[in-house]
Amino acid sequence: QVHVVESGGGLMQAGGSLRLSCAASGRTFSNYAVGWSRQAPGKEREFVAAINWSGGMTYYTDSVKGRFAISRDDAKNTVYLQMNSLKPEDTAVYYCAAARGVYYRASTYGSWGQGTQVTVSS
Repeated sequence: QVHVVESGGGLMQAGGSLRLSCAASGRTFSNYAVGWSRQAPGKEREFVAAINWSGGMTYYTDSVKGRFAISRDDAKNTVYLQMNSLKPEDTAVYYCAAARGVYYRASTYGSWGQGTQVTVSS
């Protein structure tokens, strides 16, 4: 099992950028796909982005395409979510998870981290 910890959240004005980190420990991280999801107050969790085990394939939900970029550095056991052109509707708690399986399916990921808060002001 891979244990993950999210960091990098904060308060940002609309149009700004943040980079979230998902640091992993435990089993060989490079064998795992990693996904990011988010949950805003009063809303269901949304699967936002994912990257496959090799880093060669990525997935983004439509609302973040062209603004968010997911990448991985297996030497550092870390996956990053670069968030640009932030909008108030991006405000949410962001979670990451690592799993083996179909990287672009939310159901692949069963154990999410504790999350990091992202707040975007208008």
